[in-house]
Amino acid sequence: MAQDRTVYANPLISRYASREMSAIFSEQAKARKWRLCWVVLAEAEGELGLPIGEEQVAELKAFQDRIDYEAIEEKEKRLRHDVMAALLAYGDQCPRARGILHLGATSCYVTDNTELMQFHEALLLLRRRLAAAIRALADFAATHKGLRCLGYTHFQPAQPTTLGKRACLWLQDLMICLEDLKHLLAGYRLRGVQGTTGTQDSFLKLFDGDHARVKRLNELVCRKLGFAGSFPICGQTYTRLFDSRLMDLLKNIAQSASKFAVDFRLMQHLKMLEEPFEEEQVGSSAMAYKKNPMRCERLCSLARIVMSFASAADQTAANQWFERTLDDSAGRRIYMPQAFLGVEAVLLLAGNVVSGARVYPKVIARLLAEELPFMATETILMEGSKLGNDRQSLHEAVRQNALEAGREIKEQGLPNTLLAKLADDPRIPFDLEQLERMTYNTDFSGRAERQVEEYLAEIVEPALAEEGVGPEAGAEIRV
Repeated sequence: MAQDRTVYANPLISRYASREMSAIFSEQAKARKWRLCWVVLAEAEGELGLPIGEEQVAELKAFQDRIDYEAIEEKEKRLRHDVMAALLAYGDQCPRARGILHLGATSCYVTDNTELMQFHEALLLLRRRLAAAIRALADFAATHKGLRCLGYTHFQPAQPTTLGKRACLWLQDLMICLEDLKHLLAGYRLRGVQGTTGTQDSFLKLFDGDHARVKRLNELVCRKLGFAGSFPICGQTYTRLFDSRLMDLLKNIAQSASKFAVDFRLMQHLKMLEEPFEEEQVGSSAMAYKKNPMRCERLCSLARIVMSFASAADQTAANQWFERTLDDSAGRRIYMPQAFLGVEAVLLLAGNVVSGARVYPKVIARLLAEELPFMATETILMEGSKLGNDRQSLHEAVRQNALEAGREIKEQGLPNTLLAKLADDPRIPFDLEQLERMTYNTDFSGRAERQVEEYLAEIVEPALAEEGVGPEAGAEIRV
């Protein structure tokens, strides 16, 4: 079907998220789930003794996926009520079952249960995307576990680490998100069959005051919809605090991926590495030489949008008056699906960038070598003190010479001459050869490489094995 270019097209759908995620929140998926809710309600009510015949349920099933969207739209224009429009259109197709459709239910029976089923599907897809991004980062960390690089605190040169260890910082954040996602799925519930204000009064009257059958109806409907149970307490809607809980997870995935992308952009500026850049890709319309980190920039931009949605979900949860107010509806139609779409796009980008990253070890080594004399000063202090020299006197000698060397580097563009200055200082008990040996024959990265090996073997790989993600997992981006 040709794209209508006269109306706004949501870029999350047209450019960034997958067709698979978009389909979960499509009009067709929603309409079919609404009808599924009506079918299982009628079926369960009949099984529990209400006068609903098998032929009526069969008629509903026969038209369950044969949806007349034009009829629904026409009715909604008149009725100004989307659920009633869909209900009447279904009834027109199923005249024998028309009278028992939606029996005892309120609109939120179909809308809330449908949304919760959609969110569950989306979470399962995000679980796959998240595991794939973790797989890509784990492979990257393993490949570069021993590649020593300059550490940074405050974006100022600090004690060395390894590129693999830095990747594990990003990896651990995503692993925490995976744990949270699994926990959320483990206790996932529907709204169930609760009635207009959550008291189940209409169903209690249908079943002549039989509490046990009403309780059984709720259990049976949830089971037929594929879930173990429902929230035990509801108003007209399920608690919107659950939306905030969902959004917290999505926000945390987005901000974790964004932290990775920001670090990647900074390292690309330092020429330590680059994100994928295709043969015919254009970096700038004016500056033809440029290779901008556009994928990481896009990731950060999308993550920012997802994080902003979390505030809207919090406001909605905080402003639900008593059993329900409708000011949640319009906003939730926008920010809930789009948060899932945005997070999926973020994860696809993260996996793509990591899988195709180009690393430049020689640049990394040069950056490290330029700063190593400063990094070695702590070792020089310790070794000098072990020989019986006054630690405070050594500290002052190092401080004065380091500041002078730094001034020459910044003001005159000179190379780092700190070691030569220290060798000429009578307060320092080492010659230049000894100082160079302490500086360049010493590994200042501590247990970084071993930490990567242990973390991957003990934590990450068992989790990925549980997810069924192999080393060949990858991701594609559309634009």
